[in-house]
Amino acid sequence: MSSSRETRSRTLTGIAAAPGLAAGPAAVWRDQTVTVPRNSGRQPATETARLTAARAAARDEIRRLRAKVAAEAGQAEAAIFDAHEMFLDDTALLQHAQQAIETGVNAEAAWADAIEFFAAQLEQLPDPTLRARAADVRDVGGRVLDHLLGRRTAGVQLDVPSIVVARDLAPSQIASFPVARVLAFCTAEGGPTSHTAILAKAWGKPAVVGLGKAVLELSDGTLVQVDGTRGEVVVDPDEQTARAFSQRRALAERQAVSERSAAADPATTRDHRRMEVVANIGAVEEAAVALEYGAEGVGLLRTEFLYLNRRTAPTEEDHLAVYTAILRAMGSRPVVARTMDIGGDKPVPYLDLPKEANPFLGWRAIRISLQRPELLAVQLRALLRASPGHDLRIMFPMIASPEELRAAKAELERARRDVASAGHPVAISLQVGMMVEVPSAAVLADQFAREADFFSIGTNDLTQYTLAADRTNERVAYLSDACHPAVLRQIRSVVQAAHAAGRWVGVCGELAGDPDAVPLLLGLDLDELSMAPVAIPAAKAIIRRWSWGDAQQLAARALDVDSAMAVRNLVRASPPA
Repeated sequence: MSSSRETRSRTLTGIAAAPGLAAGPAAVWRDQTVTVPRNSGRQPATETARLTAARAAARDEIRRLRAKVAAEAGQAEAAIFDAHEMFLDDTALLQHAQQAIETGVNAEAAWADAIEFFAAQLEQLPDPTLRARAADVRDVGGRVLDHLLGRRTAGVQLDVPSIVVARDLAPSQIASFPVARVLAFCTAEGGPTSHTAILAKAWGKPAVVGLGKAVLELSDGTLVQVDGTRGEVVVDPDEQTARAFSQRRALAERQAVSERSAAADPATTRDHRRMEVVANIGAVEEAAVALEYGAEGVGLLRTEFLYLNRRTAPTEEDHLAVYTAILRAMGSRPVVARTMDIGGDKPVPYLDLPKEANPFLGWRAIRISLQRPELLAVQLRALLRASPGHDLRIMFPMIASPEELRAAKAELERARRDVASAGHPVAISLQVGMMVEVPSAAVLADQFAREADFFSIGTNDLTQYTLAADRTNERVAYLSDACHPAVLRQIRSVVQAAHAAGRWVGVCGELAGDPDAVPLLLGLDLDELSMAPVAIPAAKAIIRRWSWGDAQQLAARALDVDSAMAVRNLVRASPPA
């Protein structure tokens, strides 16, 4: 006879958003409906002052949340709050609210209507990235409304370490949690690029998203087991399941301690092949963090943070200060700096970027840089000035044709002449490479290898372009798996073309730090893996457990299966000998 717990026990399957294992009581965040009072005949001056005060209070809260996330997760993860602060000052939004206030409407109703009007507009856009901004607008709007109504922001009280369960979570909601008491995140909605996924990874917390409405049926306190690597959640497990999970988690914790203690050691296979493991970073402060986790350099310096969430373009001296600080922190280690990779999906007011139906296929990255050469020149001059005494490498993003790469290199040579004529020294040897994230770049890799010193494969974009599946659209999130053999075959062809020309190849997308993918990338003969710093110790440990020969055999078999899940199942069923 089964016990009642055995009867209730069930497994929910979602999208693996952040790796790791956790078990504990559920703490369910339930959406609350706010009733907005509607009055007329109010004094416009009084209501305007109330709205101004509420916005100021909300701004202070947003800045505190930004500082908290920056300290706990990193500057790149905290950048979303810069966009939130900009929403508070959006001219069109404020005008919409003020027009209602001038007719005598109370501030609460005027603000709520303005927020909903603009959120609804965003939701009508065809691009999922821009549609997702509607939630951010409502998040900011709700914070201001709370102050107007004099109500405290609703949330989950974590009196004990818990599994946070919600329909979805806005950045400010996630940031409000005490990190030490969050064991894991489980959401009914969301995809692998949701705010929950991004912050969970940065915090090192397991997360499973896209679990569906069933997860919202849980009661507070229900025992939950979360496997963020496999995307599984076990609700109310029986004793045998709980015991087995506890053993897995204890083993994983011991393994993590061992991996961290060896993080600074090189990643060398059992048959003595060395793989370079470096970090993706997006702020000066993250260089030191990367070194703490064993990074052997920087494989992707995202320079977008210099451009975003400001009202004027960064100056050459702004760039120079940042690059100098990062290069100084990394010493003689290699640093690959990617030039500006922004577009219509990112708020850059001073560039006057057009709103596009699909910004991922539009005017972005190198396409902007070549049409706005004055912006690129400022960045390139600063990089060149920072280069002496360091192993700086420059990489151009979103290259789709050889003509684009040649044009970008011509801009670099022009910047080099400008720097030299100004009397500044430049590193004698400086590698110039490109991102491979567009299928055309993979197909023409042999041609690009004549022009580039190296390739860095951006598997996030390469996957969405190959499978025609927007990685920000949760309805097609199941397709956004870079372990798909169609992606792996392109990686193989790029490596073969590059090595034939004596060029090196790295991977800097999420795939590089994916435990299932590491042995495959080793077997595909990649030279470098670049990943989030927290993923480095585990990736190095995986490489050390394999021989290159065994990894090559595994990769060859993976190329012949027909789906990403089949690839993952193959890897999991094929432990190193």
